[in-house]
Amino acid sequence: MTSTSTTAERTGSGPGLLAVLVPAILVTVTASDMVNLMLPTIGAGFGASEAELAWVVTGFLLMFSVGIPLYGRVSDRVSLRRLFAFALLTYAAGSLICAISPSLAVLVAGRIVTGIGAAAIPVLSIVAVTTLLPPRRRGAGIGVVSAGAGVGTAAGPALGGGVGQALGWPALFWIMLAVSLLLLFPALRVLPDGTPRGSGRIDLPGGLPLGLGAGLVLFGMTRAQVSGFGEPLSWGSLAAAIVALALFGARTVRVDQPFVPPSLFTNHVYRTGILVAFLAMAVNLGGLVFVPLLLVEVNGLTPGEGALVMIPAGVVTALLSPWIGRLADRVGTRLPVLCGLGLMGLFSLLLSPFAGSSSAAFAGVGILGLSIGFMLVMTTVIGAAAGELPPEQTGAGLGILQGAQFLGAGTGPAAFGVLVSARRQSGGDAVNPLHSGDDGSAYSDVFLAMAAVAVLTLVVASRMRRTGGSGAEAAPVATAAHGANNVQ
Repeated sequence: MTSTSTTAERTGSGPGLLAVLVPAILVTVTASDMVNLMLPTIGAGFGASEAELAWVVTGFLLMFSVGIPLYGRVSDRVSLRRLFAFALLTYAAGSLICAISPSLAVLVAGRIVTGIGAAAIPVLSIVAVTTLLPPRRRGAGIGVVSAGAGVGTAAGPALGGGVGQALGWPALFWIMLAVSLLLLFPALRVLPDGTPRGSGRIDLPGGLPLGLGAGLVLFGMTRAQVSGFGEPLSWGSLAAAIVALALFGARTVRVDQPFVPPSLFTNHVYRTGILVAFLAMAVNLGGLVFVPLLLVEVNGLTPGEGALVMIPAGVVTALLSPWIGRLADRVGTRLPVLCGLGLMGLFSLLLSPFAGSSSAAFAGVGILGLSIGFMLVMTTVIGAAAGELPPEQTGAGLGILQGAQFLGAGTGPAAFGVLVSARRQSGGDAVNPLHSGDDGSAYSDVFLAMAAVAVLTLVVASRMRRTGGSGAEAAPVATAAHGANNVQ
């Protein structure tokens, strides 16, 4: 990287940095789910089938899952300023294509372009906080950025249902276009243009099977949600994903400078963090997707009314996330993660008796508890991983971690969607003994399955050692390698 003094002259303050990163991650994460409740309207306008409409979401998520590890790896070699500018411009171009799309095919193409740009923002934001903020402020910084992601995840259905219903679904993409362009010039001002300290070439051929495997997993699960695992395209994609990931592993151990350094996975905290991030995100997105759908399909609310349930969760997580980051710095990793997973399991279980006759406020309480638990988990896991990674592997390590997180965002709702489809086809009462009546029985079983996954994740996380958070342990690493006082 360039010298400390040079970098400091070309970057903004810590608050200025967060003022750019938070809205950037907010709008890009929001984009992943904002069209969900508007899909029936889009389908009616374009005369598209359910399977065709699925590509509006799948196309974005495919690029998101494939791109995050790639951007993380490249950030070890290319300046944050250039990568962030490229991401915002690509995101803006994709939003424009979506806003003016005359057909479903063009809309899907625009979503793919949008996903290419959006994939960079979460991982680059965490890399920027980790490498530019001083150690004493890193936990709070990660918490603030995580709040943006958490609010974006909760706000996606709310924005899509409310604004989409009032102004039409193209308005969603015009808003995203405007925000991304407004963020471009502040980003150029606060982010450094120095070359990172990483050396050597990037093994892009080795990264391709990793991205391909992630994309095929997501595609296979999405197809299974529509047509079941018996469809050749579903199980064939999953089988091809296994082959691609096996090729990635084989190349990783053969080449001198692999796309993902194998030494990353020798750290037990990091390995556990990847699995916890994947499973926790699957449960969280399951709630954020299926609670609004339940309210619309079973309770008879409009998309806008169903989306209002998500707003309290977004507000509360935004307020709590900085405090959670500081808490992890003080008490370590294990306790906040276990408490967060306990909350996720508890509130998933509380959602499971929910039926069409129940008050929507009950669903809002469930989502609120689920979101608080998730923020406890992810803010702490990201901070712990950042503190464990050596400086030359920060981008690659955080890219893999967040790639696992957002792969969980895609596969979780798809897997739970398969369960909903199967329960609808079989008919009958819910398997869940806590649910009574016929209305919403399939959703009740999904929430029970979410609680079971949360408990499984709790067991996995219990093996994490008691370690400091992103503060003390990370200090020597980041300060020595990146000049952590560059942004004060």
